[in-house]
Amino acid sequence: MRAATATVLTLALAATAAVPATAAATSGKPRTDGLWRMDGYGTVLSLDGDTLQEFQTTSVSCLKGDTARRTAPGTYATADGTTLTVRPGPGRDRATLGADTSVGHRTLRRIHELPADCTRPVPKDPRTVFDVFWHSFAENYPFFAAKGVDWQDVRDRYRPKVHKDTTREELFGIFSDMVRPLHDAHVAVQDGEQVFAQVRPGTEPPSPELDSKVKKFITERDLKHAPYRQDFANGRITYADLPGRASGQGYLRISGFGGYAPDGAAPYPAHLAELDKALDAILTTERTQRLKGLIIDLRINGGGSDALGIHIAERLTDKPYVAYAKRARNHATDPDRHTRPEPIRVVPADGPRYTGPIAVLTGGSTVSAGETFAQALIDRPGGTIRVGRPTQGVFSDVMARHLPGGMTAWLPNEEFLNRSGRTYDGSGIPPHITEPVFTKEEFAKNRDSAFDRAVSILRNDG
Repeated sequence: MRAATATVLTLALAATAAVPATAAATSGKPRTDGLWRMDGYGTVLSLDGDTLQEFQTTSVSCLKGDTARRTAPGTYATADGTTLTVRPGPGRDRATLGADTSVGHRTLRRIHELPADCTRPVPKDPRTVFDVFWHSFAENYPFFAAKGVDWQDVRDRYRPKVHKDTTREELFGIFSDMVRPLHDAHVAVQDGEQVFAQVRPGTEPPSPELDSKVKKFITERDLKHAPYRQDFANGRITYADLPGRASGQGYLRISGFGGYAPDGAAPYPAHLAELDKALDAILTTERTQRLKGLIIDLRINGGGSDALGIHIAERLTDKPYVAYAKRARNHATDPDRHTRPEPIRVVPADGPRYTGPIAVLTGGSTVSAGETFAQALIDRPGGTIRVGRPTQGVFSDVMARHLPGGMTAWLPNEEFLNRSGRTYDGSGIPPHITEPVFTKEEFAKNRDSAFDRAVSILRNDG
């Protein structure tokens, strides 16, 4: 899940008293100063000069969220180094917010005062904590119907178990049981170091241990005699010119969309710069002209920044196209109401680009931004085929919702739509050609069926 890969978009900044809209408009302060309600996301923002304060709201609660500091007009930096940009208009009462690690924008609508719940303390008794947790999902989670979960029934079954003397540990267990049937890798309950999270049944979560095991296996089996092989981006990207029967083909393995800079806590531009170094070394003019096919291996990919995925896609096309459209649930009681879908475009990058056939390898350990990148290649001009198993089935940015008393709920509220207007959440993106992916039998027999099939397809003899 993105929380584990340091790519969750949390909207925060330093707490300050809010400036009424009328005062902001007449005091010479920036047009974006004042109070704003976000379309969807259950969020109110207070912008006052050098600070931005997030308020996380439901129909029964309002809690202070994260904070950020202004670094330039309309630009703020969060504690984790994410850059937020607030742009005014159209009109005095509208604005948009974007984050450098994410794709798309969020619409802001000016309000004249904080919701009443934001001006008074929130009780921390177990039943209040329960109600904030339940409403956070009830008002934001888009996939209850698709998952076959009646969230009202969940409330009716579990709220009677919560009493004034219910312990924090018991409450954590109740919350975990409530979300367990969702089998959603972007859903988690956290209390300090204790985390409940799970992946889709029959899949394995990506982990450093699994990544190392697979990388060693591929290096020794598939890339052993490669005439050129190099790791980039802090070891998260590997490229090789393939040998033997695959001669003329390239292999690009991406294990995540983040962590590229040596300092994992570095801001997004540092990771982007490392990615550009890798792409410049891999996609040279000479190589892009001679490659007959490119295998992109996403089978163990823990996700990260969607923006980095789009950045790579821009080196793989000479024609602009729409990667996907992004929308968010924006109604507390109607899960079928959403923000207007925003098309996310892939625009060809300057410099050398590879525009030939691509085979993308995917599996159940292809998660989050790994999936949005795979989705961004579906309509890519030039031909792309997917080989392996369905991806995990989680695409949204993840909302971190603080609960009274200190626990945190993590949940998605967005959908990434294909050109037919459907989402791949839950089931994942299916392959065109199904092959086993890193099963016990594959390892035992030294087989990599998906890789071999991709090589064969790109040689036009599959």
